[in-house]
Amino acid sequence: MFEKIREDIRAVFDRDPAARNTLEILTAYPGVHALLFHRLAHWLWHAGAKWLARVVSHIARWLTGIEIHPAAVIGRRFFIDHGMGVVIGETAVIGDDCTLYHGVTLGGTSWQKGKRHPTLLDDVVVGAGAKVLGPIEIGRGARIGSNAVVVRDVPNSSTVVGVPGRLVERKDGAADNEHREKIASKMGFDAYGATSDAPDPVAHAINCMLDHVHVMESKMQRMCEAMREMGYEPGDDEVPDDLGSCEIISTAEELHKMQLEEGEKVD
Repeated sequence: MFEKIREDIRAVFDRDPAARNTLEILTAYPGVHALLFHRLAHWLWHAGAKWLARVVSHIARWLTGIEIHPAAVIGRRFFIDHGMGVVIGETAVIGDDCTLYHGVTLGGTSWQKGKRHPTLLDDVVVGAGAKVLGPIEIGRGARIGSNAVVVRDVPNSSTVVGVPGRLVERKDGAADNEHREKIASKMGFDAYGATSDAPDPVAHAINCMLDHVHVMESKMQRMCEAMREMGYEPGDDEVPDDLGSCEIISTAEELHKMQLEEGEKVD
């Protein structure tokens, strides 16, 4: 038991740069308190003292703002950052090295008994306010963006954002566990399930359509040239000179890049 507590403390140091010392973690981190209460409640639940387990869980909820059902299965090095408003349902299963932020719900979508809550495999990060609902599986190393609503399975090493959740990134190759252990110190932890290069899925889809239209226009232009060579004049509707770009801009960085490109054309 004490080894697990030491692991939990190390996990806080790894994933929260605001953590200063062990005493602070043990006395001022509600996520750690909720996990300690849950371990006791989980033991009581399986020992047959289900009412007492629910009472312990209720006390933990009152003290920490985090509600974890005593029957939920939680792996090692689990970390809840901030914690207020987190809800973890009865049949939820959480693997090792997972991280949840405030406002996360691992909830069910049915009133029927049996498996009705999600399963999170190892090394999953669920951002603030995200809702993961139903008996679905979130793959190893997946990232759920803040305020996403996920109701379908998520592949390994993927990023999901939006309502409903959309897959925006999938990393190729096997997971590099050694690299993940060094994320906090070298590359920065994927806080709130947000990756620095995650694209806007709607903007990406529209831009792909615009690229397709550009290819079609190029083909039509070559067809018109071929028709003129054969002696037929198809007509030529002029495109207004002041017609601006219709590319979707989703970040300030993309807007700045487009402005620079337009400046280079003018020069």
